[in-house]
Amino acid sequence: MSTQDKVKINKLPTGVPGLDDIVGGGLPEYSFNIIAGAPGSGKTTLAHQFVFANATPERPALYFTVLGESAIKMLRYQQQYTFFDPSKLPNSIRFINLSQVVLEQDLGAVLEQITKEVERTNPAVVVVDSFRTMVRKPENGMDLQSFIQKLALFLASWQATTFLIGEYAEEELRDNPIFTVADGLFWLRQTAERNSIVRKFQIIKLRGQGSVPGLHTFRITDAGVQAFSRTFGLTAHKRNQLSNRRRLCFGIPELDAMLAGGVPEGDSVLIAGSSGTGKSVLATQFIAEGIKQGEPGIIAVFEERPQAYAERAASLGLDLHTPQQDGKLTILYLRPLDLSVDETMQSILDAVQKIGAKRLVIDSLAGFEMALSPGFRADFRESLYRMIFALTGIGVTILSTVEVDESFTEFPFSTYSISFLCDDILRLRYVSIDGRLRKILVVIKMRGGNHAKDIREYEITSEGVVIMGKRLTNYQGLISGIPVHSNRPDSNEEPSLDTGIEHET
Repeated sequence: MSTQDKVKINKLPTGVPGLDDIVGGGLPEYSFNIIAGAPGSGKTTLAHQFVFANATPERPALYFTVLGESAIKMLRYQQQYTFFDPSKLPNSIRFINLSQVVLEQDLGAVLEQITKEVERTNPAVVVVDSFRTMVRKPENGMDLQSFIQKLALFLASWQATTFLIGEYAEEELRDNPIFTVADGLFWLRQTAERNSIVRKFQIIKLRGQGSVPGLHTFRITDAGVQAFSRTFGLTAHKRNQLSNRRRLCFGIPELDAMLAGGVPEGDSVLIAGSSGTGKSVLATQFIAEGIKQGEPGIIAVFEERPQAYAERAASLGLDLHTPQQDGKLTILYLRPLDLSVDETMQSILDAVQKIGAKRLVIDSLAGFEMALSPGFRADFRESLYRMIFALTGIGVTILSTVEVDESFTEFPFSTYSISFLCDDILRLRYVSIDGRLRKILVVIKMRGGNHAKDIREYEITSEGVVIMGKRLTNYQGLISGIPVHSNRPDSNEEPSLDTGIEHET
């Protein structure tokens, strides 16, 4: 058979955000699928989303309920989801309860009943929920494997896309011959990790097209199931490093000069420093300056509420309330239990597309990590790489803050060893001079070009971060935190950090 003679397999939308990309563009039409997993893992909700996304009066769906939930009870709960459309009942979607047939007769009678309904309705989609409850095998009756094989053959001849839902444990996957009949096998899991519950699914097999392998995260919300691919973010197109990119300013003239005009657009910037050094203040000024320049921004916070964040900015003379009302700023509070990096990335990407954001602040990485469920913390660096790659790939400039433990023997940039993920690094730290702590700033790294190597003193004032005077001179060991004045006179005069020239106190 030549390539021109190949049968084209149509792909149906799954109705689940993120799942179409994972299965390779949609579910193969006329396929026979099994959705398996433990109770409460989301099997029924997943099937309902597919049904509501594809059923029409011309090509309706039949949903057979067996010994699980009755149709009335099931609909009572499923109608709480936003994907539920009551106008599709009963012309497009019809629910049929087979529990009485299963209880009183054998599987042959069940198959006969399904056959009659399919022949009468000619459906495009058929769901049997849950076929696992039909394991009972009466004397001289049909066993479950024969039932599924005959059902699959019959529905294939009627060109229906089929879902069989069953409750199975992990160990049954290898030894159960039923799964060999399926064209597609979706396995849903929910795992307890300390106090967290993490939901993941795997496409064990899917005939006719390539799907993304591995375990994928999903969450069930009031909108139903939402899936997040394990390769989410890695398919983004990285910006052209040779293109002529704009410089984004902080609105602090001295700092912008140190950065040769500002941060290159699309860079990932890391601001590292210990508690109280002004990381969040500097990040807020970066966002505020962007809004002033007509560049919408997003602030993702993990350690305080958006209202408190905006009020703290107001104490520095920075108005974050008005830009939010005008649709130029979104403050995302991302602190639900069992958070995954993929969910965070999706929330940020949705906000970016909604307001056309050009700048993003993540404040802070420590809060981000603590908001993750334990299993995701183990892969924090890998996940962070995917998120940075995805967002900078669409031209968003990211500024992340990270708290580092202050040391007077070392000069660390991050507790996560993620400096390789960042294009630019600004380091803030305390120095001790005559029993008093002062703050210094230095640009450690800048991939987009040259930068100033000066060490500058700064203060946090009612107007935000203010860099003091000229670069520091006449000091040795500044970055150690305990500098030594190289030409200190024996007098009561205190050395000046901003110019290195002594002045009277």
